[in-house]
Amino acid sequence: MPIDTVVFDLGNVLVKWDRRLLYEKLIDDEAELDRFLDEVLTLEINADLDRGVSLHDVTAALADRHPDDRKLIEAFRDRWPETLGDILHDSVAILEELRAQPLALFALSNWGRETFAQSEPHLPFLRHFDALVISGREGVVKPDPAIFRLLCDRHGTQPESAVFIDDSEANVVAAAALGFETVHFVSPAQCRSELTALGLDLRPPGS
Repeated sequence: MPIDTVVFDLGNVLVKWDRRLLYEKLIDDEAELDRFLDEVLTLEINADLDRGVSLHDVTAALADRHPDDRKLIEAFRDRWPETLGDILHDSVAILEELRAQPLALFALSNWGRETFAQSEPHLPFLRHFDALVISGREGVVKPDPAIFRLLCDRHGTQPESAVFIDDSEANVVAAAALGFETVHFVSPAQCRSELTALGLDLRPPGS
């Protein structure tokens, strides 16, 4: 079935995201930085935001458990946009080329409700999407099949005519099980090549 819909993940596909981008400004010692991110402000903590828990509640509870790190934890609340890195312009170029074609374009991202609101002004490429499905707004996260079904039901998408792009293998596997064509994102050039192989009209990598 020809592809008529392309669904993009956002973080580390279209824009760099890494907690270290903030905390390397605040913690000079590399070992202490690793300790803080491995033992205190873990990826599991950020996953609570993705599920829709409020930024205030997440950081307040964490600070109560780790009072010695309170100021660092509160920086995650107050300076979250600094966890964003560079926009991945070669990926955005793919999005822009697809926007010029008769395709539906959606974003499907694990992202906190409040942190996404803070991030939107820094992400001008969002204007290219027909709609955004953000986990923190919906209360369900990838790779749960429910969030893929929500996108399909809300926007009349047929998985068999859609391709899903994500840097997470678990998310790609979940989408494939529902019938999506998939691209496990590694680089913009690799993504461009795989989309072209699926029949989408894109310039060759490096052209």
